Amino acid sequence: MIATRMSTRAARLGWSVILLTAACQRAAPVSPDAVASLGGSEVRYAEFERYVARNAGETGIALGSDVLSELLDQFLDERLLARLAADRGLVPPAAAPRQATDALLTADLRGEAGDGDVARDTARYYEAHPQEFTRPERVRLRQILTENRAAAEAARREIVAGAPFEDVARRLSSGPRADSGGYQGELARGDLPPSFADLIFSLKPGEVSPVVPADYGFHLFQVIEREPAQRVPLAAAREEILARLRQQNADQLLRSLVQAARSRYNVKVHERNLPFGYAGSYSDEIHAKKTR
Repeated sequence: MIATRMSTRAARLGWSVILLTAACQRAAPVSPDAVASLGGSEVRYAEFERYVARNAGETGIALGSDVLSELLDQFLDERLLARLAADRGLVPPAAAPRQATDALLTADLRGEAGDGDVARDTARYYEAHPQEFTRPERVRLRQILTENRAAAEAARREIVAGAPFEDVARRLSSGPRADSGGYQGELARGDLPPSFADLIFSLKPGEVSPVVPADYGFHLFQVIEREPAQRVPLAAAREEILARLRQQNADQLLRSLVQAARSRYNVKVHERNLPFGYAGSYSDEIHAKKTR
């Protein structure tokens, strides 16, 4: 009899534990204005609206669901990184997302490669991307622009007779930089209008072009000097390459930090509370596909 009573009490106690566990596991009610839950804290839709206004310059009404979904992902990623930085003691809990992200990147990039590795990586990048450091053929160019052909022909006759091009430009040109002798700088073929490029690049240094008509006047061109196509030396390209490598490292690290924060904190987007069709990377459907 005693054993039977004990068994009954044990059974009742077991059911009580099961019911209590089920109650604890039941999802807590979500506020109707909560856009997401992040690490146990609700994120309000009004916060997301302010984020959209700052970053897209819109109230959100004119933006499509795909754009709003992407913005919501960015917003939640920034909140996650801010939480991660605060938990690591890098910033105070109320720090701005940009400050938190910078603190995380600074802390994790301190172990950057030494001087020997940097030199090696710079040389490798230079050899792997030759097209990025090849400068096309260029010309140093002067021009005269007049409103009518007669003025342009008169200017050309003066120059052919021996007058310096720059002096004639100062007196007669109505074009840009006339007061500096019509000097236009160092230009590649791609910097010039296609209708002028072939003619200009056919000129020899010191040679003056024929009068060239345009919709807005008449041109004379003079090539001062030609620079052949050349590859920028590694020493001259080093700082540019280092900046690109640092940016690549920072981008890769940022992606890793976001992934680590997503894994560490339980993020749930409350799609039923959103006034648009959410299709971002936090959606249950996309998450289920990734974990299959």
